[in-house]
Amino acid sequence: MLTLFRLGLVLWQWPRVAAVDGFWPVMFGGVRMDLVILGMMIALPAGLAPWFGQFALAEKLTAWWFRLCWFALVLLEVSTPQFITEYDTRPNRLYFEYLGHPREVFGMLWEGYKGLLSAVAIAVGLCLWLGFRLFAPGHPDRALRWWLRPVMGLALVAFCVMSIRGTLDHRPINTSTVAFGNDAMVNTLPLNSFWNVVNAVYLMTNEKSSFDLYAKMPVDEATRIVRAAAGLPETMLDPHLPSLHAQTATVRRATPMNLVIILQESLGAQYSKSLGGEGLTPELDALGKEGWWFERAYATGTRSVRGLEAISTGFLPTPAESVLTLPRAETGFFTIAELLGRHGYFSRFVYGGEAHFDNMRGFFLGNGFNEVVDFPKFVDPQFVGSWGASDEDMFAQVDRLLRADVASARPTFTLAFSVTNHSPWEYPKGRIEPDGDPATVTNTVRYADWAMGEFFKKARQSPYWDNTIFLIVADHDARVSGNLVPVRHFHIPALILGPGVAPRTDPQIMSQIDLAPTLLSLMGVDTVHPMLGRDLTRQVSNRAMMQFGDNYGYLKGDKLVVLEPGKPARTSLYKAPAEYTPVDPDPEQEQEALAHVLWPSWAYQQQRYALPAVRK
Repeated sequence: MLTLFRLGLVLWQWPRVAAVDGFWPVMFGGVRMDLVILGMMIALPAGLAPWFGQFALAEKLTAWWFRLCWFALVLLEVSTPQFITEYDTRPNRLYFEYLGHPREVFGMLWEGYKGLLSAVAIAVGLCLWLGFRLFAPGHPDRALRWWLRPVMGLALVAFCVMSIRGTLDHRPINTSTVAFGNDAMVNTLPLNSFWNVVNAVYLMTNEKSSFDLYAKMPVDEATRIVRAAAGLPETMLDPHLPSLHAQTATVRRATPMNLVIILQESLGAQYSKSLGGEGLTPELDALGKEGWWFERAYATGTRSVRGLEAISTGFLPTPAESVLTLPRAETGFFTIAELLGRHGYFSRFVYGGEAHFDNMRGFFLGNGFNEVVDFPKFVDPQFVGSWGASDEDMFAQVDRLLRADVASARPTFTLAFSVTNHSPWEYPKGRIEPDGDPATVTNTVRYADWAMGEFFKKARQSPYWDNTIFLIVADHDARVSGNLVPVRHFHIPALILGPGVAPRTDPQIMSQIDLAPTLLSLMGVDTVHPMLGRDLTRQVSNRAMMQFGDNYGYLKGDKLVVLEPGKPARTSLYKAPAEYTPVDPDPEQEQEALAHVLWPSWAYQQQRYALPAVRK
């Protein structure tokens, strides 16, 4: 039934499916996702059947359970075409939210869609009749011998668990696993609508709101403060998208510059000698003398998805999960890939692991990226660990792709994310001389630095070097712990290299969210975007924001304001690396901190962080 409905959707949307060569990815991915939801529905009766299958009551209850499941699946599938027409996606959280307003919703449907409602009612009725016939109670099972019951029960449950897990890989199947193209609607076709609604409702539990944790402030006031802090004019370009503004590049280019962002896993400032650390990154420190080296760059959070969020979207951190994993950001959420796409750029994400982890593939393909190149697509990887291909393999793919781009003459944006510097600390032998036990963070940092250095030696001799701006930045530090907001563990390296980027050491405080606007200016791209980071080619930042669990830190100059749930703000003087001196409250900075943590929660919930729709 689910396959037939999916086939009907594919035929209905054939031009869009064909445009991304999607027939087999949709149909094969659909079978995988259908087995997930069917495994969930079958698991309980399957596990109980060997124990209670001989009772007539159990037979009847099982029949009615399957009829109920059939009805839920049918209802969602029959609703799907109209939902796609209205929202260009399969039923999702909106389907669930609308159930809270039955009078308005059914009134609207009755007034505007009588014919459609009649057709839906007929289709549901026929399917229900079929379901009642298919799942009519039968004869009770013959009682099993006592020793067979646990064996059969465990075997059936194990079968269902494998069906639900959907893969033998070390990460279970999810929405992102079956995403394959840059058409967000087509990426939802391999899903079934029941799964999509249930999954969206589950993900809504991650939508923790700043308004539930911290002090209150009117949204208009928060908007005014964050705009002023970003140096934006008082007049808005679009009241519906209140952070939208024009940015004129300070560097003029004859041709569009390519952009390559290298996001290094867990590479905190504690490892860089140039930043006061252990001296484990000689290659990075040497490169720092050749470009724009930021001495006091700070991550927005402590997880990779938070770093990806800040770098690719410029979005302010919140106590909720990163937007990469949240349902309202599946599509229509701003990324620099979407922005550059409107300027003719081709954008890709390169990752040595499996990009369905943390919904990276789904988020990026749904929000402007044209291609995701993850481990399954790597050409001839030389070393594969628990998290995927090694850093040198990742850099080999980046080099291969960038050389191919030269022949195509199209401007490109590449976001590359490394994986090696992660437990269990695996890397190829013979690249570095291990210090003590090879499987340590010390040695993986040294290997990651070596691999990056080798890439840049090769890149300097490449045809793409003279037309590319590079950013090297960490996603976050490793093993973050300590103070209410341990600022020193948010300190990360950040370096911009490329034509026209004069070597300089920059001592100002800045955040990951400042990097994207700065890069756009260096590339020579005049844009309109909603990012609240500062273009550091024309402005000083001197502030950074850090989300640490439910605690929020706002560092401005030498003063740190920390917001905690249900408590008054704390203000202290901060001196690196870890000296905090409590001082009297600073009401102005406390309000600025509060605005910066409240506003993004509101912008996400109301879907106000985006580019204006393209007029057709």
